[in-house]
Amino acid sequence: MDLLTPDLRARLRANAVAHHDAMQHGTTEPDPAPVVKFFNPLGAATWLATELDSDGDTLFGLADLGFGCPELGSFSLGEIAALRLPFGLTIERDLCFASTVPLSVWADTARRAGSILWAAQLLARLAPRPDPSVDSDQLPPPQGSG
Repeated sequence: MDLLTPDLRARLRANAVAHHDAMQHGTTEPDPAPVVKFFNPLGAATWLATELDSDGDTLFGLADLGFGCPELGSFSLGEIAALRLPFGLTIERDLCFASTVPLSVWADTARRAGSILWAAQLLARLAPRPDPSVDSDQLPPPQGSG
């Protein structure tokens, strides 16, 4: 499996450009939600990425190798892709991952919980649930949609 689709690459690059522009202009740095999640199917290692550098390899995000201390930082897409696990397995991309929670909240929750996996459960519990009595077809369109 290719770990990054063209769409994911574009979204990660856009976040990196926005971050770079904010630093250049002295404005508030963005705090985007993670775009992609990678995981070890045989262990606890998990990575959430928000940015991809122009080199096409260096990702920025939250890394959790399963030792109880998730950290923000940079990691190599090439190194993650090159990892070979038992039974011929490799690091996988979570095809169902989607988040609107900013990376800073993920990082704080993961540090407190001791892992990205526990943080995901906690954040899911805190997410607003849709009201089943409301027909979503009857909701007004989001503001700014035209």
